[in-house]
Amino acid sequence: MTPLHLGPLHPVEQIATIVLAFGPFLVLGIVIAIRRRAEADLDDDRGLDAPDRDLDGGPEHRRDPER
Repeated sequence: MTPLHLGPLHPVEQIATIVLAFGPFLVLGIVIAIRRRAEADLDDDRGLDAPDRDLDGGPEHRRDPER
């Protein structure tokens, strides 16, 4: 029968495991932060305080005087 546990991981293996487990989330967070900063800079260049659209590109808040 093959043993299911081969002993503790070597420190290099531990580091590799942690990097593979959490690295993609760290990279995703960095990419999101960079893109948000780029979009904020673009909005500042256009003179906008905040984007007036939601995720689907439509107006965020419509003010209808009839409501």
